[in-house]
Amino acid sequence: MTDFYDDLETRSSDQREATLFAALPAHLAHAKAAAPHFTRILAEVDPAAIRDRATLATLPVTRKADLIALQQAALPFGGLAAVEIGRLARVFASPGPIHDPEPHGKDPWRSARALFASGFRAGDLAHNCFAYHLTPAGSMFETGAHAIGCAVIPAGTGNTETQAQVIAHLKPRGYIGTPDFLKIILEKADALGLDGSSIRIGNVSGGPYLPDARAFYEARGVDVYQSYGTADLGIVAYETPARAGLVVDEGAIIEIVRPGTGDPVAEGEVGEVVVTIFNPAYPLIRFATGDLSAVLPGTSPCGRTNMRLKGWMGRADQTTKVKGMFVHPSQIADVLRRHPQVGKARLVVGRQDASDTMTLRCEAAESGEALAAAIRDSLTAITKLKGVVEFVAPGGLPNDGKVIDDARG
Repeated sequence: MTDFYDDLETRSSDQREATLFAALPAHLAHAKAAAPHFTRILAEVDPAAIRDRATLATLPVTRKADLIALQQAALPFGGLAAVEIGRLARVFASPGPIHDPEPHGKDPWRSARALFASGFRAGDLAHNCFAYHLTPAGSMFETGAHAIGCAVIPAGTGNTETQAQVIAHLKPRGYIGTPDFLKIILEKADALGLDGSSIRIGNVSGGPYLPDARAFYEARGVDVYQSYGTADLGIVAYETPARAGLVVDEGAIIEIVRPGTGDPVAEGEVGEVVVTIFNPAYPLIRFATGDLSAVLPGTSPCGRTNMRLKGWMGRADQTTKVKGMFVHPSQIADVLRRHPQVGKARLVVGRQDASDTMTLRCEAAESGEALAAAIRDSLTAITKLKGVVEFVAPGGLPNDGKVIDDARG
């Protein structure tokens, strides 16, 4: 069996960047012309000028956190879709509610590559335990399995005893679903005296793949790998047999930005995952997922050459309420823009004498009372709240993506 889904996975980084960014201007022009949301936010943008990461970073982000409001204001898709609803293959309603469109075509959610890396091959039978009703995960992975050439049992969620019986009777080779549900099914099979040993591989998503679940599957000789994606984007990155981070999908451009901004961070620094995909029906441009991650250095030992993410590292939306007022990561970014002497900063929210406190800890090579006073004034002007400024040496703040640390317990 070949180790790679196609030759795209092993091309040079230069080739990949050149190909993606050669295709980007036309994609931006299409989004700008056909999707009202992008018509508005890209009104002053010349798509032909966006040809590398530096110019891409000048475009506005669209935040997943804003989708509910955008869609309520302009049903059904908030102006982000570029085709009429009747031209789609499926339309989903995820919790929120958020409406997710699925276009026609082979592997529209780009899950085949992730499933292939997990060991799925043409002729396999896959037991798909993602939901098939209203939410897209069931279809997201089924279409990828079909693209590989697998048959699929549309098992869905729940009904653990029935799931165990189906596996015992039909003997699927692979499992697709949440990280913990296969464990529940196999334990039920054991309790009922049913044979669940046909499951040898798995691809899991939709929740953290914790060490105890990994250990359980390893003990049973089941190779289970994780994928990272969203109901809006499809698959963004996936684990490979190297088990060394998550390799980014070939159909996506990934940026890691400082939370609350669209500004890319240095390689290795934790920030928010921002994704651009080439889906002509739903052309999400600089879509800010709200998830934190970081880029790992180098390439995967498995031979795939694309960028790798460290994995899910928390949520980027750290908005908190101080003295009855919301403070947002974007406001801290605004403070830093006024003071380029500061590399990065973290607002620590505490509690003293029954009152909320704010301390802005700033990385700076040089400090002093004059700079501290200026930063305090900016903090007050932007947040309408008073705080203390402390300086630390460059690199003195933890690399965990936190811009606001609520330490009130």
